[in-house]
Amino acid sequence: MASKLEALKSSVEGLLASRVVHSTMAFNELTVVCKAQDLLEVATILRDQAGFEQCIDMCGMDYSAYKDQPWDGPRFAAVYQLLSVQHNVRLRLRCFAEDDDFPVLPTLTGVWNCLNWYEREAFDLYGLMFEGHPDLRRLLTDYGFVGHPFRKDFPVSGFVEMRYDATQQRVIYQPVTIEPREITPRIVREENYGG
Repeated sequence: MASKLEALKSSVEGLLASRVVHSTMAFNELTVVCKAQDLLEVATILRDQAGFEQCIDMCGMDYSAYKDQPWDGPRFAAVYQLLSVQHNVRLRLRCFAEDDDFPVLPTLTGVWNCLNWYEREAFDLYGLMFEGHPDLRRLLTDYGFVGHPFRKDFPVSGFVEMRYDATQQRVIYQPVTIEPREITPRIVREENYGG
């Protein structure tokens, strides 16, 4: 398995040449990192020349506190899980957005059209913008929602809550009603417990 992975690494690095920032092999998987400006070209080369005809999954990542340590580098990334059926190998492609305040990456929906949904999800939950996306809008949160839930700087509790009002027949927003309470543990012991 290791020789197949090393052959894949040398083949991919040969095809992509200077477009690869770095590549790593860990846990019998190859990860290739590229720059945002090269992402579209790298994805096209991987599909057309390396045989990665399927993108299985894509997700956004927030590296602001990676592995409980301060992260030194760009904060947001998109991670693509690629599959080559003809070669029976997988590859992970990672691309970091250069600007942490307004993370933008090119869309890959023209390369793998299944990414339409995944890019919308990463936009909604992480705030990653995909330039050239045909329909970039919120997918899982409400249209009036402010913020992005999977960013690690998102507040745990907000100031408004939404609920459906049957009399108005619509969703309404109202101030959060959190009642202070004292939690007292309840001890339940069975007879002959431990004896």
